[in-house]
Amino acid sequence: MQPIIVAVDFSNTSVHAVEYAISMANRMRSDVYMIWVDKLLSQESVYPDTSNENRNEAKKRFEELIDQYGNKLDKGLTLDYKLKKGRIYREVDNLARQLEAGLIVTGAHGISGYEEYWIGSNAYKIVTYTTCPVITVRHDFKIPDTLERIMVPMDGSNETLHKIPFVVTLASLFDSEVHVVTTHNSHLKSIQRITEKFAQTAVAYMKSHKVRVVENSMISNDLTKSVIDYATGVHADLIAIMTEQETPVNILLGAQAQQLINQSQIPVLSIHPQEKFTLV
Repeated sequence: MQPIIVAVDFSNTSVHAVEYAISMANRMRSDVYMIWVDKLLSQESVYPDTSNENRNEAKKRFEELIDQYGNKLDKGLTLDYKLKKGRIYREVDNLARQLEAGLIVTGAHGISGYEEYWIGSNAYKIVTYTTCPVITVRHDFKIPDTLERIMVPMDGSNETLHKIPFVVTLASLFDSEVHVVTTHNSHLKSIQRITEKFAQTAVAYMKSHKVRVVENSMISNDLTKSVIDYATGVHADLIAIMTEQETPVNILLGAQAQQLINQSQIPVLSIHPQEKFTLV
């Protein structure tokens, strides 16, 4: 299948993301490419150019990671690396396009800690910039043997259905149970019916692809917390959301998507709306 790309800065968080990507790759039958980006120095910078030294150190660290984790990939799969120079999020996206990657994995620090470079704002920039699906994973998340349960919150935007085909692909590969949860921040029945209609469409599509589905719903003024609480309560291994939608009912989008990524102990799969989309 398509390769998986992992954003690496050699922090504990990014190394954990490599381990997570390998666990996904074995089931997805994907090669894994780690990427490190040397940020461009301004021409007027007062700091010395240490690019060659940084790149040599990065090569050494990557070879160590390959020695340590390469044998954890199934036979026939490859763990490799790329060194780039430029803006982190842009180079990650460029590599994803070049390799026609199917997934990007990057570390997320969460609200209780902070490590520099990749995580924090850079992780969210990757999520919002690239059109490739992105999984953000915390350094303290225990990597499961499989994705037993995937939570899929549904909102009232047309784009909420765009994540369903990729979720179905994952669920089919991992034999996952998918929890389709309608999310409401309004008590107006007319608005709730729109979300419920999209959820019914998603459920019908999943069942047509032999995916096990659990249906539920929630009404909350704090949907970020409610989604995390639900996912934690059912022991979900992944939360699948949409990002960067600009609609009047952008419930789990924009700032709230960022809050979910930052606050969730559970990995978050972020997917962009597609220009041409049909759910058949």
